[in-house]
Amino acid sequence: MAIRSVPCNIITGFLGSGKTSTILQLLKQKPTEERWAVLVNEFGEVGIDGSLLNSNKQEQVFIREVPGGCMCCAAGLPMHIALNQLLQRAKPDRLLIEPSGLGHPREVMQVLHSEFYRDALDIQQCLTLVDARKLSDERYTEHEIFLQQIDIADVIVANKEDLYRPETRQLLEHFLLQRGQQDCPIVWSAHGEIPLDVLNGASRFENRDLDLLHLPEADSEVATGFDEAPLPESGFLSRSNRSEGFSTIGWRFEPNTVFNHSKLYRWATDLVVERMKAVCITEDGVWGFNKTPDGLQELELDDCLESRFEIIANAIDPNWETQLKDCRLPS
Repeated sequence: MAIRSVPCNIITGFLGSGKTSTILQLLKQKPTEERWAVLVNEFGEVGIDGSLLNSNKQEQVFIREVPGGCMCCAAGLPMHIALNQLLQRAKPDRLLIEPSGLGHPREVMQVLHSEFYRDALDIQQCLTLVDARKLSDERYTEHEIFLQQIDIADVIVANKEDLYRPETRQLLEHFLLQRGQQDCPIVWSAHGEIPLDVLNGASRFENRDLDLLHLPEADSEVATGFDEAPLPESGFLSRSNRSEGFSTIGWRFEPNTVFNHSKLYRWATDLVVERMKAVCITEDGVWGFNKTPDGLQELELDDCLESRFEIIANAIDPNWETQLKDCRLPS
């Protein structure tokens, strides 16, 4: 049976804006009789978000990851493969797509609006999550990806509202006016909590002047498969990269590696980074970590195949790997 007119929402936003938390909140509101699919793109080489989203324990939720940079690059091949497989497997009643916080949102939208998906997908509201406190930081307000995320939004979700100062609302409204998005609805949110009906309604993407949305050069290489590469005798792999003004480093550890929960928590707490995500096997069970400049969140998980860590920062500290390995229990 052909797949037709699946409601599809893009949920985008810059690093640390709360996209994963928002999707988790939306999944909790999913009607029990519906099948939902989630396509997640991660900037780093190590896929972690899938395990964090699976902690939701919702039935009839299907998740697929595309790690290793922007999924729309390399002629959109990684995105096409993952999306086609997910649609065929899940046959969903709704599809949520979370591009990387440093991916190219305009190109993702162009792929979804292409003739190939015109009958299969019904592109609905594009949600852009914003931590409005960052609007005083030029690393955000002058970053082409951040500006694209604002420009393609059908709805702005002003997340982490509970941490805003009184003047922060006006700062966001003024910024949207400068970008010509003064009529874009704003949903004020804390902890990624938004009503389900925000997803409904046709996207305005095709009616916009795309020439106004400046696009950085896309990467031309396909991801090298680090996320699924065999682990060597040392028991771990690491991979680092730099793109879009940020550095990333990720690690994968063999399933027999067990971490000391307390040491790992202290290591993660002390990190000064833009973002750290992890799923890890400890003597106290399996845990997920989600670190932003606002602090560290910890989530107990049912299971994971192996321990994985990913850091996004302005620069890589060469001591991180030694510190992380020191958190392991003796084999």
